[in-house]
Parts: sequence; structure tokens; C-alpha cells
Amino acid sequence: MSARRTLIHLATKAMIGVSALFLVGVLIAAIPNHKPPVVGSVLAESEQTPQAGSGEMDHSQMPGMKMESGEEPSRSMVAQHDMASMGKASSAHMKMTSRRPESPADQQRAEQIADQLRAAIEKYKDYRVALNEGFKIFHSEIPQAEYHFTNYQNGFLEAFSFDPGRPTSLLYKRVAGGYELVGAMYTMPKRATEEQLNERVPLSIATWHLHTNLCMPPQGERKKADYTKFGLRGSITTQAACDAAGGKFYPVVFGWMVHVYPYEGTTQKIFAMHHGE
Repeated sequence: MSARRTLIHLATKAMIGVSALFLVGVLIAAIPNHKPPVVGSVLAESEQTPQAGSGEMDHSQMPGMKMESGEEPSRSMVAQHDMASMGKASSAHMKMTSRRPESPADQQRAEQIADQLRAAIEKYKDYRVALNEGFKIFHSEIPQAEYHFTNYQNGFLEAFSFDPGRPTSLLYKRVAGGYELVGAMYTMPKRATEEQLNERVPLSIATWHLHTNLCMPPQGERKKADYTKFGLRGSITTQAACDAAGGKFYPVVFGWMVHVYPYEGTTQKIFAMHHGE
């Protein structure tokens, strides 16, 4: 084999190797560190927590995902991921996208998204259909303003493509006899830029959010930890403060999320941060 052909052959093998490593990296970082299918399997009745050793957590770690042993937050702390408990502005524990100027094109696109979503999730008004089709409920035993039913496979696909009729999670309110469907949630990996988020759901209409700066209590102390200091509502918001408290710090938890409530009557309410706003 000539030197030229040998170099070409080696270069080709190297490119294939790099491509393979890149793909694996994408799958590990942007995909649900799942158990059943999601990122979105938000709701397997198991607890979830940041991926051990990563220092960060993708949307692949959505509520309900089984995380590494010994890394789970307390159940009450996990329940704090309920968006209704979060504020309406960026803070140390939550980053929100900047609002862009509205345009007729954005309004039209938002309406199309809501229409497609509404049609696609109609069958899930019976929450048992959602469960039968692979959606998992996150901690039904904990009182929450909204319960996430997540599909891990949908969450995985959301990392690569957007289909308005394929949300990562379905959002339900608990009612007598079961659950009432009120909306859905789309996700994107934490690395997504605002421009990429805007391409999916316009930032002039909706607000995407990302949970940040989580300090988990020391292992073995999580059941009795002071959650005024730890967790996503705690006062600890920096690596240094978390280290001083003996905790484990995660700069980013989960990934980008946006809620859509297609049964509401106005665009503002359809793309509100929380149901009924």
C-alpha cells in the first residue's frame, strides 16, 4: 500500500473513531440517564438526582429518573422541582430565557404548536392511556401542584429533533378519582443556546427555564438536612459555600424546560410558566 493510501486509510479510521466518540458523548450527555425510556420518564415512582461524578445533570435527568445510588435527594426535596413553587424571574436557582419582541410570525408559530399539541395529547385526558403508553408518574405520593408523567423515549428524541405532538412530559392536576390533563412540557439539553430554544418555541411567547446551583446535603444526612440551606430553594448557591457545608454541588440540574397549556383560552395563558397564570 502506498504511503498516500496508508495516510488516507489512517485518517479515515481516525475520523470514524472521533465520530463514534462524539455520538457516544451526545448520547450520554443529552440523553436521559434513564431507566425506562425518558428524559422524561419523569415519573417513574423512583427518585432522581444529579448524575454521580458529572457535576451537572442534563434534561436526561428529568424528574422521576432513577439516579445513582446514594445520590438521591430526599423525596420532599425532589418534589420541589414542581414549577409552581418556583419564581417568575431568573434567580440563583433558576435561569430563564430573555423575552424577545413579539412578531406576527412568532404568534402564528406558537398557535400552530398549541394546536398540534392539543390534538396529539387529547387521548391522554384519560391518564391511564398515558401510563399504558410508557409515561411514568413522578412521586404520586407527594402532594404537588402539577404531576409530571414523562416518557423517556420522547425525552431522548427531544435532544435531537422537535415535534410539537411529542412532548417529553404530560402535566396533570390531581382530582377526585385520578388526574386531569392540563398541559405538557418540552425539553432540550442544558447546552442548548437561546437561539436554539427560540427555534423550537419562540422566546417572544414562551419562557424556557433551567434549574441551577443545587447543593445536595452530605450523604447520610439527607433525611435530616436543613433544606433552608440545601436544595433548589436553599440559601447555598455557590460551589465554595457547598464545599464548606460538606455538600455536593451541581451547577446545572436537568435541562431546559418549557410548559404549554393548550386548553387555555389565550396565548399568554397557553405559554405561561405555570397553569392558570
